[in-house]
Amino acid sequence: MLVSDFDYYLPEELIAQQPVEPRDQSRLLVLDRKNGDIEHTKFHNLLHYLKPGDTLVFNDTRVIPARLFGTKQGTGGKIEVFLLNRTTKDEWEVLVKPGKKAKPGTIIEFSDTLQCEVLEGTDFGGRKVRFQYQGIFEEILDVLGETPLPPYIKAKLADKERYQTVYARERGSAAAPTAGLHFTHQLMDECKNMGVNLAFVTLHVGLGTFRPVAVDDITNHVMHREYYSVPPETAAIVNQTLAAGNRVIAVGTTAVRTLETAGAGGQLEAKSGWTEIFIYPGYEFKIVKALITNFHLPKSTLLMLVSALSSREHIFTAYKEAVNEHYRFFSFGDAMFIR
Repeated sequence: MLVSDFDYYLPEELIAQQPVEPRDQSRLLVLDRKNGDIEHTKFHNLLHYLKPGDTLVFNDTRVIPARLFGTKQGTGGKIEVFLLNRTTKDEWEVLVKPGKKAKPGTIIEFSDTLQCEVLEGTDFGGRKVRFQYQGIFEEILDVLGETPLPPYIKAKLADKERYQTVYARERGSAAAPTAGLHFTHQLMDECKNMGVNLAFVTLHVGLGTFRPVAVDDITNHVMHREYYSVPPETAAIVNQTLAAGNRVIAVGTTAVRTLETAGAGGQLEAKSGWTEIFIYPGYEFKIVKALITNFHLPKSTLLMLVSALSSREHIFTAYKEAVNEHYRFFSFGDAMFIR
């Protein structure tokens, strides 16, 4: 299976630069994953496609100000450090730009209260660093760091909270789980009132989610690990849902990867750890029955994942129709419900 099999044409003007207001006014393409039937509606009409007993599973991760700008001690050369995964209290896996300036032993200074030392390289071309600071790291990061936006978004946000879901609470992501950006508190309450369960997992979005596929044969691609956690109450709700024959609906691909990692045996386990799961066509889903998601980049692992849940043919037909109907694509774009 080739990465070129997952390419498609997207006019640049369809890449959303700003989110829709209010959140649930974005468009929604509804795809029947088995027969390929398509419907067009608004996201706030999602309730029409849900049933009592369904369970929506959200990723409650919160994006941190993951971009830090500093200088190399001794030379003053400018260096950008992009936080990916926290491995211990003070150590992180990061991306450094330019990487040639960040050899082991390099000290990078960000302010009088924050610096880091490069410890070693990593297997994905990044670095492991140890931070030294005075005070509380998270508070310093809030002052010095910048919230990262995807490189295809050129506009600046007036409200930084617009790149957070309304239910975000567990700090640690380098990017937002963007399928959840369409939900409002009111819509979530309406889901609960009609008998739909709401459950939460955590996956801190890092390099694994957005790393490009650099091989021709996708089966040779290796995902970078990301931290996840499934609380006991979520495991109980999901397993009860499955036992009753109802749907577990993942809100976003990161929720899919968490559920399928912790549910590899067919029952969802309450656990935490690191996942490198790579889902592409041919994968047999154990937990997830339906998915709310955005429209994804060509040749991306996310596009491969949604193609596994439906089929490549149905997904690409839906994407072609979305382009023809001028849907808005990527992080701030419109949504798809694969049911």
